[in-house]
Amino acid sequence: MNLYAYIILVALIINYVLDLLADFLNLKGLKSELPSEFAGVYDREAYEKSQHYTRVKTNFGFVTDVFDFVILLVFWFAGGFNILDLYVRGWGYGPVWTGLFFVAILMVVKTLIFLPFSIYDTFFIEEKFGFNKTTASTFIFDVIKAVILSILLGGPLLAAILFLFEYAGPGAWLYCWAAITLFILIIQFIAPTWIMPLFNKFTPLEEGELREAIMAYAKSVGFSLENLFVMDGSKRSSKSNAFFTGFGKNKRIALFDTLIEKHTVQELVAVLAHEIGHYKKKHILQGMVISILHLGIILYLLSIFISHQGLFDAFYMDNLSVYSGFIFFSLLFTPIEMVLSLFMNMLSRKNEYEADRFAADTTGMADKLIDALKKLAVHNLANLTPHPFYAFLNYSHPPLMERIQSLRKQK
Repeated sequence: MNLYAYIILVALIINYVLDLLADFLNLKGLKSELPSEFAGVYDREAYEKSQHYTRVKTNFGFVTDVFDFVILLVFWFAGGFNILDLYVRGWGYGPVWTGLFFVAILMVVKTLIFLPFSIYDTFFIEEKFGFNKTTASTFIFDVIKAVILSILLGGPLLAAILFLFEYAGPGAWLYCWAAITLFILIIQFIAPTWIMPLFNKFTPLEEGELREAIMAYAKSVGFSLENLFVMDGSKRSSKSNAFFTGFGKNKRIALFDTLIEKHTVQELVAVLAHEIGHYKKKHILQGMVISILHLGIILYLLSIFISHQGLFDAFYMDNLSVYSGFIFFSLLFTPIEMVLSLFMNMLSRKNEYEADRFAADTTGMADKLIDALKKLAVHNLANLTPHPFYAFLNYSHPPLMERIQSLRKQK
């Protein structure tokens, strides 16, 4: 083992230990006493069920993480990357095709290895707690469609990146940055109308009290809203949600059918106001700009390390290659990515507070947003008392009780 190997191994271990500690503290933080804020909303049986759900999901995540960690270490130290590289090189194709086959094989093998975990999570854990609505055929077709999309969209992009890093010289990272940025923008534009409907049915919200209330609110805040849809979330789960996606004329707001079923018109308007708040506060644009800058930094650093012999020696490689360098650099980047994710979660939580404030200020219904958040927590069996360290590491949204307290100050 060389310095690169030690850095990567230590980073992976630290990341794993921190996650394990956070999970342990989170389980220890579960309180048998129902928070007074939820008196009359959660009954005792449902609250105990939510805590049991948290324990089961956490323990399952622990098993999955251990398995993932062990598989990576065994494959790494058994020289698996080099064995696969020599095997694919033996086919006699050029560097771009060889790279595509190398990456594709790794992805397919990992997908197949972890498919049983996904099946167990969906058809046993989610089923046990009354969430799963996914049929076997839906699950299978989802996997097939995801694979086809990866080939049709990811394949050409990866081929272009490999080609540029192989032949474009020192400026390759800049060309790749431009190409991937363009790809991201195109996907953002076409996803709402071309990709997402492959997995879910989006039906325009029918005329009636709810649509009129939402349209009136959107007009009051100067938000042009033409694409308002109901998504058949109940096709896969009984959990509820709403989201905003796309930009320009292709932007749309989607409400899960399960959300509409369980909330009043005023609560739904408050939820939609929160989503519109993200747009009006430019959180979506902010996130995209940060993602593009983040991508540029990664590509620049990649261009520096991708030809370092020591990085390939750390994985027992006989040959240097652009495609394997991508994978090894992603592991080397682990400690930096871990720190960046903490800052991104902090920013995301700040944005969630801002969107809550926007919804409360513009609707004058902070209490209705609180009611909606409470119902969402109950229906989704959310953990009401996450440990602060767990929330710091993992939460992109503030803990629910903190969001409610913040909203109450605005009433």
